[in-house]
Amino acid sequence: MASPADLFLKIGLDENTAKNTVANNKVTANLTAVIHEAGVADGCDRTVGNLLYTVATKFPANALVHRPTLLKYIISSKIKTPAQLEAAFSFLSTTASDKLNVDDFEAACGIGVEISLEDIKKVVNEIFEESKAVILEQRYRMNVGEIFGQIRKKQPWADPKIVKQTVDAELYSLLGERTAADNEKPTKKKKEKPKPEDKAIVEEAAPVPEEEINPFSIFPSPEQNLKVHTEIYFSDRPVLRASNSRELLNKHLKVTDGKVLTRFPPEPNGYLHIGHAKAMFVNFGLAKERGGCCYLRYDDTNPEAEKKEYIDHIEEIVGWMGWAPFKITYTSDYFQELYDLAVELIRRGHAYVDHQTPDEIKAYREEKKNSPWRDRPIEESLKLFDDMKRGLVEEGKATLRMKQDMQSDNFNMYDLIAYRIKFTPHPHAGDKWCIYPSYDYAHCIVDSLENITHSLCTLEFETRRASYYWLLDALGLYQPYVWEYSRLNVSNTMMSKRKLNMLVTDNWVDGWDDPRLMTLAGLRRRGVTATAINTFVRGIGITRSDCSLIHLNRLEYHIREELNKTSPRTMVVLNPLKVVITNMDASVMDPDAKKWPDAPADDPPPFYKGGVPFSKVVYIEQSDFRMKDSKDYYGLAPGKSVLLRYAFPIKCTEVILGDDEETILEIHAEYDPSKKSKPKGVLHWVSESSPGVDPLKVEVRLFDKLFISENPSELGKDYLGDLNPHSKVVVKDAYASSCLKNAATGDAFQFERLGYFVVDKDSSPEKLVFNRTVTLRDSYGKVGK
Repeated sequence: MASPADLFLKIGLDENTAKNTVANNKVTANLTAVIHEAGVADGCDRTVGNLLYTVATKFPANALVHRPTLLKYIISSKIKTPAQLEAAFSFLSTTASDKLNVDDFEAACGIGVEISLEDIKKVVNEIFEESKAVILEQRYRMNVGEIFGQIRKKQPWADPKIVKQTVDAELYSLLGERTAADNEKPTKKKKEKPKPEDKAIVEEAAPVPEEEINPFSIFPSPEQNLKVHTEIYFSDRPVLRASNSRELLNKHLKVTDGKVLTRFPPEPNGYLHIGHAKAMFVNFGLAKERGGCCYLRYDDTNPEAEKKEYIDHIEEIVGWMGWAPFKITYTSDYFQELYDLAVELIRRGHAYVDHQTPDEIKAYREEKKNSPWRDRPIEESLKLFDDMKRGLVEEGKATLRMKQDMQSDNFNMYDLIAYRIKFTPHPHAGDKWCIYPSYDYAHCIVDSLENITHSLCTLEFETRRASYYWLLDALGLYQPYVWEYSRLNVSNTMMSKRKLNMLVTDNWVDGWDDPRLMTLAGLRRRGVTATAINTFVRGIGITRSDCSLIHLNRLEYHIREELNKTSPRTMVVLNPLKVVITNMDASVMDPDAKKWPDAPADDPPPFYKGGVPFSKVVYIEQSDFRMKDSKDYYGLAPGKSVLLRYAFPIKCTEVILGDDEETILEIHAEYDPSKKSKPKGVLHWVSESSPGVDPLKVEVRLFDKLFISENPSELGKDYLGDLNPHSKVVVKDAYASSCLKNAATGDAFQFERLGYFVVDKDSSPEKLVFNRTVTLRDSYGKVGK
């Protein structure tokens, strides 16, 4: 058997083209198939070979059913020019998989139309007469391609070789021999630099790519679902070009009324994480943008892994993310239909009952060997499958496998398991079934039964595309449009459900909603809003570029942007240091402390009234005081002044030390009631609400990255050693402004100079608990980090 390179040389390709073609697996497969379909494996004329190469690289994928017909026209020289071939592509692309109207096709491609030399000369003479002045001026330096273009418009089926010979002869007749001046390159005019105002107009008018404005513009409409979805190559039968027939598509469109239908299909075996937020955005977002509907479908094929807790959580968190399902369904809703179709699959000779153990199946797949039971009689498999359903076969003693192709280059075509026995009641379906369908069997069929138009999933499922379409084709079912997008991978965290489950069950974190996790429940508890998450996901886009790690900073940027607009400001001191203002009496002042930065005075209500008292005793951060001052330090030091935010400048007059002469017990200071002094440093603070009464005491939890490494998944089994020991720091006795005393669970605030915080569900009437959502980027240093 000839190698691909030899095959390509036999049809007249030059060595360089043949070599480049072999380097491209897809083109190699297509061209090899085209050569065999055309019956020219022993060689052909170079002109025919070039046309075959064009067919292999440009043939419309939605009309592959008509490719053999086109090849017959090429081999018989009824289609012999590139122009005819392009016309054929255009016609077939419109026809798609519908019945080919031969008369219309031949008319569109100029088949049977003979253009004589006299016809060509006549057109060339007409065009030269029209362009004579330009030709005489530019001579051989003119763009001859424009002349050829005009000829093609008037005589599209003319032989291009004869056209070129005629044009060359006419040019020589009109211009004579080339001169030295004819061979000189024309001087290019120097482009003038646009004026600043012109440049601004150009930049303003520059079009923004449609996919940036609308990320869903890349997806086709339901009416366009006639194209070939994929080509599946078999070792023992012809290539399968999976596509819908016009009849199947029309039936689907009649049921859906042409609407876009998508689905978000999580498996209820854990809590959803930020990767699921992207899946929601893609599926719910596309349906919303096109005026369609999106199912929330629980992929509940494994009764051992699913829990009602997870089902309830998923429904609740989908709503929190802002999405409203058109309908909530379960794969288990379709168990009867799936079983009936499995029986039909056996009847059609596409499935069989197998008795291999999991280890035997694995070994046989590695060696690409067929199961000993692969070719058992259909009636035998039907009876055994019925026995499996009725509970007459022990668990692990039999499976139903799809008869695909054990010699395929795609391991997801190695006779995948369709059904297995599990004597386990189902959380949703009860104890009716003891056989359960696999994901590979159920997923595509339920997509079809629910008339899903766009089946969108992450790139790791791309190798399953062949199995997806093979099964639907084998059962004669409607085929949705499948498209894979890149997974969302965020730095310094773990996205594997299995590993997340282990972190939770082994108590490395405090449950599925631990604020250090990238679960949506954890992010919500941390104070991250659904708006910020959706904005972050939209900003990443819907791409197929895989293996990209999105840095956590990018998510934090969107969190800050959102919370900056929605979180009132207040002051909390994490590690209090007492400051006694010696020149102030025991009265309590009520300074104008703004809830919002730069809020106009007439905004209701821009100020806290009585919520931020200022008295003789205030508390500042321990880190905001030093015994020795320096030029680059803006905190308080002996003899130095600072401004207390919203209040007055104070100057340190005395430092009270403990018995060890090192521990600072308290600071004595004087304030400037006139506010004439203008210190550079501005500190946050908290005051006694009344003489001798401590400020509001709160607990503050400072959360940081869960893992030290950016990509802990690369560490394999050693990832637990990468856990950040400082990912959670609890400050038990922080002081807060009294305006926070009535804060409720979920309320978010900006603690000035510290970051954004949210009231945690662990709060009680006795003590509020705050979680840090994200830090601030400020010029004062990372206080309390």
